[in-house]
This record gives sequence, C-alpha cells and structure tokens, in this order.
Amino acid sequence: MNSGAGFGNLLVLALPLALLAFLVLSQRKRGRQTQDFQAGLTVGDKVVLTSGLYGTIITLDDVTATLEIAPGVQVRVDRRAIGLKQPGADTVTDATPEVD
Repeated sequence: MNSGAGFGNLLVLALPLALLAFLVLSQRKRGRQTQDFQAGLTVGDKVVLTSGLYGTIITLDDVTATLEIAPGVQVRVDRRAIGLKQPGADTVTDATPEVD
C-alpha cells in the first residue's frame, strides 16, 4: 500500500546525488579545457590576461610567460593568468581616433 512513499524517499536521495555528479563532471570538463588551452599557447599569440591586459607572447616556459604589452614594454606574468586568446587577433587595428 505504501509503495509511493518508498519511491519518493529514493527520489529525494537521488536528486542531490545526481546534482553533485553533474557538478563534478562539469568541473572536470572545465579543467580539461583549461589544460588544453594552456598547452596550445605559443610564442606570437595575442592574448588577454585575466586582469584584462592585452599583449603578445614573447617567451613562454612551464610557469611564466613574457608579454609585450606595448612596443618595447615587456612584462613577465604567471602563465595561469592568461585567460584567452585575443578575439579577432588577425584583424586588430589601432583604435586611436585620428585628429584633424
């Protein structure tokens, strides 16, 4: 007579476990994507740091990267601070307006 209550109890237990499994799997996927991105970085890539700083990779090793952020200005940063490759890096132009 009380078979519905057993299924309800099972559902209450299964839903949080399913949510936890989903969170763990999605975190692993994000970690894998980050590792692939970091492994794919090469000298000459135009990148954006997590702080919003734009630059071009000059040197790269396992821990650090040296970026040129302006002609003749180089900064050394932790490689993990590189957030993404510059969108439209091939078509970047000087955004300074011309003064007549």
